[in-house]
Amino acid sequence: MSEIQNVDPAELAKFSDLAHRWWDPESEFGPLHQINPLRLEWINGLAPLDGQQVLDVGCGGGILADAMARKGASVLGIDLAPKSLKVAQLHALEVGTEGVEYREVSAEALAEEQPGTFDVVTCMEMLEHVPDPASIVEACARLVKPGGWVFFSTINRNPKAYLFAIVGGEYLLNLLPRGTHEYARLIRPSELAANCRTSGLDLQQTRGMEYNPLTRRYRFSGDTSVNYLLATRRPVSAEH
Repeated sequence: MSEIQNVDPAELAKFSDLAHRWWDPESEFGPLHQINPLRLEWINGLAPLDGQQVLDVGCGGGILADAMARKGASVLGIDLAPKSLKVAQLHALEVGTEGVEYREVSAEALAEEQPGTFDVVTCMEMLEHVPDPASIVEACARLVKPGGWVFFSTINRNPKAYLFAIVGGEYLLNLLPRGTHEYARLIRPSELAANCRTSGLDLQQTRGMEYNPLTRRYRFSGDTSVNYLLATRRPVSAEH
């Protein structure tokens, strides 16, 4: 196995510097706290989490992983930013969340170690921060059991997404720190869907997510032109 990790040191440093603010809903991570109930209910509606083995790839400070554990899942959150993982572990201890653990390991390395282990794999707001997102998609496909679900969320790459997610979100509304996203790393839904197909995942559902700056709330929609989510499944049959 290659020793080269699919990670950008600058991206790790960026999130490590903010690690202590992961669980502050008024911080730079506020948008993640706001969208978390939406994405949790979407995941749980398609793949009921109670009693399931779940992997959260790129878990950061554990916002989604902790919430899935509270739905009754046994959750492993993985990330390559040790400071963020420590924050996630401390939060679980402080609030008494059971059924969640965290590990510093790449998705690719875990796929070598534990292929076909998880009922549900989530990879949210992470693909746009790595050099080779297709490698992450492939690792997620290897990690999930046949018949299991893999969920992705990321940001589209087009002029509207640049205007809304980067100019609007980072520079005008200050929803995120400036420099959080690089336009060239954003991923079109067609590209992500193609990566899923190549990795043997079947696309089940696509959702768009929109932000209303007046109400300061997020909602799901059919508009995938900026933020979007994909639900995929690994076929039960290997011949698929």
